[in-house]
Amino acid sequence: MKEDTYLPYPQTAEISLCDVLAALGDELRLAIVGQLAVEPLGLVCGEFNCLTSKTNLTYHVAKLREAGVVHVQPEGTRRRLFLRVDDLQSRFPGLLDSIVKEAAAARQAAVEAGG
Repeated sequence: MKEDTYLPYPQTAEISLCDVLAALGDELRLAIVGQLAVEPLGLVCGEFNCLTSKTNLTYHVAKLREAGVVHVQPEGTRRRLFLRVDDLQSRFPGLLDSIVKEAAAARQAAVEAGG
């Protein structure tokens, strides 16, 4: 059986505001963060397949992980994503709340527009 793969991510003190903002400047990544914000137990990558292709999702999840926004935990053949709420709140107080509000507003606007 294959051993779980460790996926590196920055420690709390290493999380850069520029990297976080750059990662969240993409609508798809913002949507992923918005969904994770309401799921404290995280979500497996397959639950985001309605947003984009598997290959594209892998790319965007890596960008979020590398910026320190999410933690990816391998679970056999699946990967569970967790929003790094405590780390982001301690590093940049209030930032995550604003991001989650924006993600919710964008999601609501898409629903109202029929998308």
